Amino acid sequence: MTVMDDWVTTACAELGLGPAQVPVPVVLDLARDVAHQVLRPGAPVTAYLLGLAVGRGADPADAAARLSALAATWPVELGGDPAEPSAV
Repeated sequence: MTVMDDWVTTACAELGLGPAQVPVPVVLDLARDVAHQVLRPGAPVTAYLLGLAVGRGADPADAAARLSALAATWPVELGGDPAEPSAV
């Protein structure tokens, strides 16, 4: 087990969730896309928004893909980073 696995398992137990409910790679990829293409502090906020959407029944992979696509199109004049290549 990795430290991430240990953390997710422990955090899930604290919140009454099953670890299988947490798509860690999906969340990390989304956080990377937002941090690099919009702004770094947007990553944890976007991960929270993803969690809200999933809690309301959204498919995690689909919702994350939609948010990553949105981040890829975020205009430089609104804070997008012109030096970061799009990962999408």
